[in-house]
Amino acid sequence: MSAGHHETSCREVLDEVYLYLDLECDEQRQSLIRVHLEECGNCMGEYGIEQEVKVLVSRCCGGEKAPEALRERLRHKLAELVSEPERA
Repeated sequence: MSAGHHETSCREVLDEVYLYLDLECDEQRQSLIRVHLEECGNCMGEYGIEQEVKVLVSRCCGGEKAPEALRERLRHKLAELVSEPERA
């Protein structure tokens, strides 16, 4: 993943995806991230995983912020599930 033709680099987008999901960045930054996600399939895939992590953490922790270790375990497990080939 690289900046390519995007105004915002993939690394920046993925580093800020939780701020974007929580609406904790300003409107200009939200717009830049949204445009990047719409144009970059790799980042959109990662964003989808982050959304699932956020939903699971919220469900498991009753809206409280989960410990980073739990978020990492969920993130890795979801990434494994997404990358596994479908079983017939």
